[in-house]
Amino acid sequence: MRHHGKMAVRWDDMDAFGHVNNASYLTFMQEVRADFTWYSRIARGLKPLFKEMVVARTEIDYLEPIMEGGFELDVDVWVSKIGNSSFVVQYEMKSKAGLHAKAMTVQVAVDEKTKRSRPLNAEELELLNEYLEA
Repeated sequence: MRHHGKMAVRWDDMDAFGHVNNASYLTFMQEVRADFTWYSRIARGLKPLFKEMVVARTEIDYLEPIMEGGFELDVDVWVSKIGNSSFVVQYEMKSKAGLHAKAMTVQVAVDEKTKRSRPLNAEELELLNEYLEA
């Protein structure tokens, strides 16, 4: 299963080359990831998860430039790997113009007090396994 989010592509996301700046894709990913683990869960009356997690690694393949703002970008998110304290999130960013980018992040669960990595708990593993695509 995949989590689906929509991100507003704003005029402010455009750069001097007339396309969405590469750094904006990181923001799109971050916002949809926050919706996946936090805001969409609250909207469904569920406890938000991963209050403390960090990005350990990011990869983005820019496939088709976004040449305009003023529309909503479709972003699909799913999990491709689950470790002891980390997991891999995959992203696809699409519009009617096509597939703009594929990306991945390695997320690490962090202990709120020690600020060190910690094992994923049962509730987190349940959510991650629900969205796991091998």
